[in-house]
Amino acid sequence: MNVYLLIAGSLSAIAALLHLGCIYFGASWYRFFGAGEQMALMAEQGSSQPTIITLGIFSVLALWSAYAFSAAGLIARLPFIRLVLSLITLVYLVRGLAGFTLMNSPMGRSPEFWLWSSAICLTLGIFHVIGLTKQWKKL
Repeated sequence: MNVYLLIAGSLSAIAALLHLGCIYFGASWYRFFGAGEQMALMAEQGSSQPTIITLGIFSVLALWSAYAFSAAGLIARLPFIRLVLSLITLVYLVRGLAGFTLMNSPMGRSPEFWLWSSAICLTLGIFHVIGLTKQWKKL
């Protein structure tokens, strides 16, 4: 079993569940996790837009978690696993690095949001790179 992909999948699953927490607990969670004041206000006003956006993010993160678990050997092999995991890894690394450049122009989010979310994405990308490299021949 590939521990790096297990960690990567677990971290993606935790992130997915935290997004569900934002939907359930509402504006205070959107604010705490840095989604921006506009998302928090829309949630307070009962708009469905934050829920739809957040469910989309949850779905992507849950799928990414499943692919990491699949490559680690925890669940059944999913289709196109090499390609999909390579793309997931690329997205995490690019988002992690790009986010650091947005700290000076945060676009409705705090610089702290960009710092923490970028560090988390970069960490996830690194776990994916190591795990995928170790598992490549078996996929």
